[in-house]
Amino acid sequence: MSPNKTAVVALGGNAITRAGEEDTIYRQFANTRRSLDGIVELVREGYNLVVTHGNGPQVGNALLRCELSRGKAPELPLGVLVADTEGGMGYMIEQSLQNRLRAENINRPVVTIITQMLCDEKDPATHNPTIFIGQFYSEEQAKQYAESLGWQMKTDSKRGWRRVVPSPVPYKAVESETIKMLVENGTIVIAGGGGGIPIYIDENGNYEGIDAVIDKDLGSAVIAREIGAGILSILTDVERVALNYGKPDQEELDKVTLSEIREYHHQGHFPAGSMGPKIEAAIKFLEDGGQLVTITSLDNAYRVVRGEAGTRIVPD
Repeated sequence: MSPNKTAVVALGGNAITRAGEEDTIYRQFANTRRSLDGIVELVREGYNLVVTHGNGPQVGNALLRCELSRGKAPELPLGVLVADTEGGMGYMIEQSLQNRLRAENINRPVVTIITQMLCDEKDPATHNPTIFIGQFYSEEQAKQYAESLGWQMKTDSKRGWRRVVPSPVPYKAVESETIKMLVENGTIVIAGGGGGIPIYIDENGNYEGIDAVIDKDLGSAVIAREIGAGILSILTDVERVALNYGKPDQEELDKVTLSEIREYHHQGHFPAGSMGPKIEAAIKFLEDGGQLVTITSLDNAYRVVRGEAGTRIVPD
């Protein structure tokens, strides 16, 4: 498997659920179909692919349904809800991609792998909620949910208030060998949905779940490293990474080195609740031997790999 022709493509939350739209299954399928153009172009060019995706809105909705039905239906821990949404969203992406490839006479199998991510159970992040899930709320609604349901709420990139939950750092995907084998044989694999299911190894050597979620970009970087991918492509809702984002002196980045992006991150340009985890994933992937990280919008998924759009981060 050539690293140069193997990529992990991380779909942002806006690929399936878009701000300002009613989050129905019909809309989720429609958005999923629209998000596949760049992926199909990469397939046409002969790339071996793993597709990962976020699940923040979906897992937040699932958790809300559980809390609203308390006393009427069995409670489910957050890790199980991650698994549920990983399967359901994987089905949407898998079926949509299968139909698109069939329509374009491209013969490539597609499969979804429910992915468990090993974390350190003593990671301080398990007690420090930072990752956003669920829908956007007004400040008044956020205060209401915080008081009535005990949610921890924070503002998300000036777009509104959202719930935050713990997010430990992943270090290994349990299913990485299976994913690699499938990708090496030409299968397009959908894996690491929502960052994967956070688990740890207990004192008896058994896997156990953690009541948390994993950042999907950090999880994507782990998968990319373990399958020997050369490219990690992070798709989000902006065309380029920017310094001084949202300020009069905002500066968009085209091509930068690992050392440069590391220094910009150290200077505080990338907030933890938005671009920060993407940059951390990029740094980790390149430090582990990756060859290229791209960050751009869904519409530029193919062009950024060709160097025609977005931000490209390369080793020194």
